[in-house]
Amino acid sequence: MSSAVADHELEAHFDATIEHADRIEPRDWMPDGYRKSLVRQIAQHAHSEIIGMQPEGNWIGRAPSLRRKAILLAKVQDEAGHGLYLYSAAETLGVSRDELTEMLISGKQKYSSIFNYPTLSYTDVGTIGWLVDGAAICNQVPLCRTSFGPYGRAMIRICKEESFHQRQGFELLMTMMRGTDEQRAMVQESVNRFWWPALMMFGPPDEDSTNTEQSMTWGIKTHTNDELRQRFVDMSVPQAKALGVTFPDPELVWNEERGQHDFGQPDWDEFWAVVKGDGPCNAQRIVHRKRAWDEGAWVREAALAFANDSSRKGESA
Repeated sequence: MSSAVADHELEAHFDATIEHADRIEPRDWMPDGYRKSLVRQIAQHAHSEIIGMQPEGNWIGRAPSLRRKAILLAKVQDEAGHGLYLYSAAETLGVSRDELTEMLISGKQKYSSIFNYPTLSYTDVGTIGWLVDGAAICNQVPLCRTSFGPYGRAMIRICKEESFHQRQGFELLMTMMRGTDEQRAMVQESVNRFWWPALMMFGPPDEDSTNTEQSMTWGIKTHTNDELRQRFVDMSVPQAKALGVTFPDPELVWNEERGQHDFGQPDWDEFWAVVKGDGPCNAQRIVHRKRAWDEGAWVREAALAFANDSSRKGESA
């Protein structure tokens, strides 16, 4: 059998697997473009989980009670775990965690734009839990059925934990809304700042997205950016009403004919500026990540030396 025929058969098997909504596993043949798209998306997701620890971790030492501190510590620890699950999934595609981190620090890979905005008050911890994790849930639940096995399996646990984080955030904000006028004003101000960046989390409008169509053809994604954004808005409006806050969008209104909400568009010029590195905290986030990576080098070296030593002892036994 010629190489060309063999490659054709492998590609046909890959296409049939995708068509039947089955899973591609790491040892299966896959097109180079599929592999590259997965590495890009999974790495961006993993980087977002790790960088996303920074804005909320900023408030661990200033949480208003021991209970709130324990909740926030647990959440930040969960985000670290999510990053590790995802880096492990990416490693099955032949790229190392070190390589991915170096690409992040050098600017060759990105993370979610939302984490380039500052957390100006403890209230933001609740708003991030409600809106940012809520947007993440809308984006990530469909990924439990993504075509690449390790990614989909990692997402199942991640989504369960993100759902818990969202409820924690909503509970924090509800507690504040039952408090003083000043506390209620803090919640509304925080929601005003995070609403538009939360809508940007789904990526650019479909007509400006260069990856969505191919990712959907391959089953990596199952919904477009605009579909997910619509789902998030429709989910968030009744929650905001229950909470007693409003969103800063004069165009937000229920459309009876469509059975969905009409809403305004984020400032996409701002979105692209943040993506390109000109957001409020871009430089700060990467400097912090690089410092942690550099200072943790001795831990990685010690762990590797221990693993190698244990392996040698096992062989000699």
